[in-house]
Amino acid sequence: MRGGSHPLSPTLQGDDFLNRPPRIIRDNTTLFNHYPDLAHGDIICCRIRLKPGEEHVLLDLSRKKVHAIPSLNAQLCSRSKTYQTRLFSAYMYPETRVIYTRHDLMAAISRYGQNGIGKVVLKQEGKNGGIGIFLFNHIEEIYSSSFSSPLQYPFVVQPFVERYRDIRVIILSDYVEAYERESLGSFRHNLHCGGVSKQHNLSNAQLDFCKDIMSKGEFPYAHIDLVLVEDHCYLAEINLRGGLKGASINGRDYQKMTTEIENDLCERFAETMS
Repeated sequence: MRGGSHPLSPTLQGDDFLNRPPRIIRDNTTLFNHYPDLAHGDIICCRIRLKPGEEHVLLDLSRKKVHAIPSLNAQLCSRSKTYQTRLFSAYMYPETRVIYTRHDLMAAISRYGQNGIGKVVLKQEGKNGGIGIFLFNHIEEIYSSSFSSPLQYPFVVQPFVERYRDIRVIILSDYVEAYERESLGSFRHNLHCGGVSKQHNLSNAQLDFCKDIMSKGEFPYAHIDLVLVEDHCYLAEINLRGGLKGASINGRDYQKMTTEIENDLCERFAETMS
């Protein structure tokens, strides 16, 4: 902690929550027990646990001008592949698109056909760890499959890249590490799907690319998956948390560093409100 005692209690729970604003909330139980009382200047210093379909809570917290660490935007990004694609489309592989309806799918079929795009990858919303990623020989197959099993909208579709390198980057303030993931038997390079990893020396340009994405998404720390195609670097996905398999940092140190980042940001914001 910088420069003397903090003006606020480090943790407010139960009745202590109501003592004085601005209030710092560090757990989901306190958050939802006092949800109706939250107001401008209150601080949520934890990841918000939401059920699928409860994302509107983030919008309401934003409307109330409650300050969240990590940011509400970063938390929504981490939950939604479709939102990521809308927000970061300029950083992703060309023709990566969000499909919300059958009309969007038909438009994508036309667009991909005009550009001679064959194989495509479909990414389901809300799935992680390599689950919910499907390969189709042509985008028409997605439409045809909807007659035997209803499609779960929304989802992300993008051209399949035959040759690429999959790089996982972990950025925790000044701590940065990167490693390449590969699998000889699957187009999914995720380590939970049987892939292997090796250290990757991140270039300055790649690091700047990652930091630009973090800044745009208001991420205080991040796991970023990059796709390297020849001399080009693209974003595959970004998340506040991710698996550490293949990483040098262990779980204890990782948790310690993310907590320190959150506490520092919380302290800085609280000082502006005192």
